[in-house]
Amino acid sequence: MGKSQRRKAGGDQFDSSDADSVSSISTGLLELANDTECLNSQEFELEKYIDDLYEKRGSTREKALSGLVDAFEGHVLFKFVENKFITLLNQYINSIKRGSTKEACLASRAIGLLAITVGAENNAHEIMEESVSHLSQALISGSDARKKSSVLDCLAVVTFVGANDLAETEISLKAMWQVIYPKSGPNVGLVKKLPSTVLAVAISAWSFLLTTISGWRINPDNWKESVAFLFTLLEDNDRSVRVAAGEAIALFFELGILDLHWSDHIDIDSLNHEVLKHGMLPYMQSMKAKILAKANDLSVEAGGKGTDKKKSQ
Repeated sequence: MGKSQRRKAGGDQFDSSDADSVSSISTGLLELANDTECLNSQEFELEKYIDDLYEKRGSTREKALSGLVDAFEGHVLFKFVENKFITLLNQYINSIKRGSTKEACLASRAIGLLAITVGAENNAHEIMEESVSHLSQALISGSDARKKSSVLDCLAVVTFVGANDLAETEISLKAMWQVIYPKSGPNVGLVKKLPSTVLAVAISAWSFLLTTISGWRINPDNWKESVAFLFTLLEDNDRSVRVAAGEAIALFFELGILDLHWSDHIDIDSLNHEVLKHGMLPYMQSMKAKILAKANDLSVEAGGKGTDKKKSQ
């Protein structure tokens, strides 16, 4: 009778362990099925968004772009875009060219996220090559401040991720500089004064790209105009513009453009003799002294003095 009870107890113990194992496997399979269903559902939704980008109704495209932006911000969708990035890019560019301000802003953000997702490889370079000319055209073809700001940010990101050399980076830097300093562009008479909000964004985007040129040889003469104009912006009425200009000028110090006598990035012997003959070196040294004096004045404002507290609240 004791043996019978022990057998029964052993049988119960075995059955319980076996049931736990089955339950664990079932739970794992259920979770896997749920994950698979979730992935399939997400991919179906993303494909639907892509289809909606072809719709004529602007509100439908805006909704699709918003959904895609949210998806790319919440997940790493590398596998999804691996063979679709050109299709997405073309539709995003179309939205910038023909869409409303909201649609263009969403599309600009979407292009930046697309470039970041594919990474610093050939695909990112292709995104940059395909989009830079369209983004540059969008900067000069319209006057909407929100659209310009979004396109500037987009241009900075795609160039930062996709550019392979200084020449490619300089194309985007030039397009941005023509927004910052319209007199440097071809359509001087057609350009209206830039709103302070856009000017600050443009300078910040330009400075962001400027950080990438430190590994390449720099000819300081190419930056005389930039240094001089940014210096004038240190007196601008808008604080955000003054801050952006100050940060850009700080980069010139960091890159050694204002310190020609010691910069490792500059080969004095290789500089054009005409440049030296016209006093580029004394000019830069003079600008450096003026900037340092102005920076000392602005340091008071940076500490909170000289600002309108009502405006900052």
